[in-house]
Amino acid sequence: MNLIESMINGTNTLLWSYVLIIMLIGLGLYFTFRTKFVQFRLFGEMVRLLGEGARADKKGVSSFQAFCISTASRVGTGNLAGVAIAITTGGPGAVFWMWLIALIGSASAFVESTLAQIYKVKDGDTFRGGPAYYMEKALNARWMGVTFAVLITLTFGLAFNSVQANTITSAFHSSFGINKGLIAVILSIITAIIIFGGIKRIARVSEIIVPVMAGAYILIALFIMIINITEIPSVFVLIFESAFGLQEAAGGALGAAMMNGIKRGLFSNEAGMGSAPNAAATADVSHPVKQGLIQSLGVFVDTLIICSSTAFIILLSGLYTSPESDGIVLTQQALETSMGTWAGIFLSIIVLMFAFSSIVGNYYYGESNIEFINNNKLFLNIYRVAVVAMVAFGSLASLSFVWSLADLFMGLMAIINLIAITLLGKIAFSALSDYTKQRVAGKNPTFTADSIEGLKNVEAWGKASEE
Repeated sequence: MNLIESMINGTNTLLWSYVLIIMLIGLGLYFTFRTKFVQFRLFGEMVRLLGEGARADKKGVSSFQAFCISTASRVGTGNLAGVAIAITTGGPGAVFWMWLIALIGSASAFVESTLAQIYKVKDGDTFRGGPAYYMEKALNARWMGVTFAVLITLTFGLAFNSVQANTITSAFHSSFGINKGLIAVILSIITAIIIFGGIKRIARVSEIIVPVMAGAYILIALFIMIINITEIPSVFVLIFESAFGLQEAAGGALGAAMMNGIKRGLFSNEAGMGSAPNAAATADVSHPVKQGLIQSLGVFVDTLIICSSTAFIILLSGLYTSPESDGIVLTQQALETSMGTWAGIFLSIIVLMFAFSSIVGNYYYGESNIEFINNNKLFLNIYRVAVVAMVAFGSLASLSFVWSLADLFMGLMAIINLIAITLLGKIAFSALSDYTKQRVAGKNPTFTADSIEGLKNVEAWGKASEE
């Protein structure tokens, strides 16, 4: 087992330190230029569409609910512990590189989610789709889609859910002394009730949890920033100076800041990974680009707002230089320094909401891909039982090996998705051009299968002549 774990960790270092960083940054820049800086140019449109999407259709999943499902999966304990680790290992400058990768990666998020919308399929009165679907329909490569579907199901549906469950039980056992076995039982029952209820129940739960948890955490961060308002300029100076190694004498300081900031940003916002498109495909919208823009906004929300909240809480506390603090402990200590001892209890509740929302969002990614591989309900129910079992297992187990394996699967999953969206990028660019033309003409953009010349195997959009 030690040999296997050593091999997996070595492969992860290669994938995450070199291959994926080069691919994600390079392709992020490529998509940014090809979409004419869509993430900046249409930022106002993203915000407007999020408000439009909040008006849900009772029959299907609204674009706002789809946004909440993907945000539920994105926003996890990494936003609390991961940012702290990035700062302690890479210095305050890691925050700058985390911001930069979010600005670049949001263009990749736009492309993959727009493609997921174009190639989604009808599933009763809702939709499903994602990378596996556009790999099969647009690239005619079902083998590629099945490979991706297996990897994302194992990674998000099973392994990552074990890690999130472990975080919840550890936080509550530490703060309240509650027996881990009892927490495991309660968590498993609640998970089962939600996931056996299907996508609509998942959407409703996400729609409630995500705004509440994110809003509460951001308000606390804003309060801390307000009471320390005179120190904010010096924090920004610290971040920018550290980002370019201006304060450090050691030559490796710049590299450490870049590497940790970029890796944390990629892990956190998942732009280009192929996970969020599974949620994006569920939305019932009039044009695929609408959900592409909303999912692009999700990258900003995750990294520029929520991760930045953690960063400012830590940097304003001044505790990031302490060699004794790391991960969630550092975030907890920083909160207590600014807000008092009650902040530890508050953080435990936030951890619960962040981690449980991730379990719900991660589960759906597996469900959508299980149905891609085989539409037999028996397989789906077996998967649901496996998810509940992994939540129970994760609540009680030591998960270093599971986490390493999940990192490997996620790296391979991302590479497959990045190859696919590079080959299919021109379709997303054409859809964006069609959307922009209609908006300039003062229309509420609509889309059909013949809106883009030569588009094939599109099931959910119909033809203009049929309307």
